[in-house]
Amino acid sequence: MKPDTPSHPAPADAPARKSIAPVICYPVETLPRRDLAPYRTARAGWTRITETLIPARDARSFDVPAGHFFRITSVDGPQVGDLNLWSAADPAERFFSGKTRALHGTHLSSGDHLWSCLPYLRPMALITDDSLDWYGFDAFGGAVHDVIGTRCDPYTHNLLSGGQYHHCCHSNLTRAMALRLNLPLHAAEFAVHDVLNVFMCTGFTRDTGQYFMKASPVRPGDYLEFFAEIDLIGALSACPGGDCSAKHSSDQATCHPLLVEVFKPQEAPAGWTPPGANGYDRTHGR
Repeated sequence: MKPDTPSHPAPADAPARKSIAPVICYPVETLPRRDLAPYRTARAGWTRITETLIPARDARSFDVPAGHFFRITSVDGPQVGDLNLWSAADPAERFFSGKTRALHGTHLSSGDHLWSCLPYLRPMALITDDSLDWYGFDAFGGAVHDVIGTRCDPYTHNLLSGGQYHHCCHSNLTRAMALRLNLPLHAAEFAVHDVLNVFMCTGFTRDTGQYFMKASPVRPGDYLEFFAEIDLIGALSACPGGDCSAKHSSDQATCHPLLVEVFKPQEAPAGWTPPGANGYDRTHGR
């Protein structure tokens, strides 16, 4: 956070320095921008093969084969969720929220990919539909489905509040993955990573640049839909903040479950092929 009163005076050319136009760090014109029509066509006649109800203030894992769809749906009331993804073939390959943010922006919607971590860096899932895409950015700079928040965790909670709280999304995801991978909690914790904040409405304040949250616009029936590019293990936590209108980690917030459904299409979307390994040659240095 920038200081209210700088310790150093502005130089004479300060206005000129500040007026320099920004440059996009990662031009993405060379990335494939998927035509979503074949994916939406592939939904016709799909079969739901599993459903997983995520209890309020808890998490569950689920599996999605490559070439299948999965949906996260609000069922009983406004609720946000924290999503982690791993490659089922090698859980060391996991969702890379920071690079996804750098490539697609602070908030995701239809047509954006969820990218995996280095050295893999390939599409893990494609967002194929978003019932909240109408929201855009509000007057506060807020938008939904962010990749800027890290996930609520008990360590930060203890640092700021001095309390022991065991239903933060980090804790919930850790327990879910310990069960899914048959690992002790201390080992499973290292698999948990920064998230896609599904349905969460967030941004940065204009004056101090602080990360904020506000009441999510999600309502029962709203959903975020994905297409699995590779075989996936997923885990979703129904955040203890509920709709995150007031509290981030709290037993006082009103919370609701979330539903994850996995669907098998009759045929793969026209033109889709599973993504291969990243083409960078690691033998010549990193």
